[in-house]
Amino acid sequence: MNILLNTVAILLIAATLAPSLPSKHWLVRVWEFPRLQLLGLMVITLVVRCVMYPTDLSNSGLIFTALLYLALVASAVYQAIWILPYTLFYKKEVVRASDKDEGESISILSSNVFMPNEDYDKLLTHVRDADPDFVVTLESNKRWEIALSALNETHPHQQHCPLENLYGMHLYSKYPLKTATLNYLVEDDVPSMLVTIEMGGQDVTLYFLHPKPPSPTENKTAKPRDIELTMVGQEISQKEGPIIVAGDLNDVAWSPTTRKFKKISGMLDPRIGRAFFNTFHAHYPLIKWPLDHVFHSSHFMLEDIRKLSDIGSDHYPLLTRLKLQPTLKSR
Repeated sequence: MNILLNTVAILLIAATLAPSLPSKHWLVRVWEFPRLQLLGLMVITLVVRCVMYPTDLSNSGLIFTALLYLALVASAVYQAIWILPYTLFYKKEVVRASDKDEGESISILSSNVFMPNEDYDKLLTHVRDADPDFVVTLESNKRWEIALSALNETHPHQQHCPLENLYGMHLYSKYPLKTATLNYLVEDDVPSMLVTIEMGGQDVTLYFLHPKPPSPTENKTAKPRDIELTMVGQEISQKEGPIIVAGDLNDVAWSPTTRKFKKISGMLDPRIGRAFFNTFHAHYPLIKWPLDHVFHSSHFMLEDIRKLSDIGSDHYPLLTRLKLQPTLKSR
């Protein structure tokens, strides 16, 4: 048992150090995702170690063991620092709007529908209940487009990109689209959308993204995803006015890539100081992390953000309501 615990401790420390390596390969970058799970395993390992071998760590003859578990404690603290902003113990980055605050509201329901999924009515029920201004579906193909045709009446302003490669995208809007552009920023088979609407006397820019993840079945490295997020961040940094970014970024909120995107773009994250809002995986209790995101400029306050119930996909839908502050004219 002693050897097993030491081995587990070494593996957990290695998993903590791995994302710091100068590599974009999925085998390295994947360890940015399960920081909460790794932290939990570290705490369990330390507790079991202290209960089963309470005197080992104070024995001067076991220098290796003492150093090993000091390193494990340091690794646990390090993991906690990464995820702390997405808990109630951290200062909120976005102010919650009150009923007294003036401004027009905008709501977005973003959902990775999982292309093989056929539970169309579950998503449509969420749309009917939440009545969002925008519905954006990811992994949607022509079959999903036909199934969601009921939205033609409630959300008549649309942009469609049905694909059979898990990267189709559909946008349904109550607002008229002043401009609507379908882009392939990095990869020829991975679209994104850029639209503008008029709201509260201002032009609001919305980006909808779904880059490929680093994985053995997708891109072997995180480079294309990282490039796309950096490109969008740099483009946003040159823009004036209210901006919203939404979609499945195939990256966790606390990763260096997403932090870099926020720093470059100046976008705010309404989850900071509130919760993780783990939208993936919908069916595996121990595999949970926030892959679906909404970022916005400082022109907005938060009215509501919540994860909706299962629609048969591997992702939960994410519903976000923001209020545009009429007095802010520039970022």
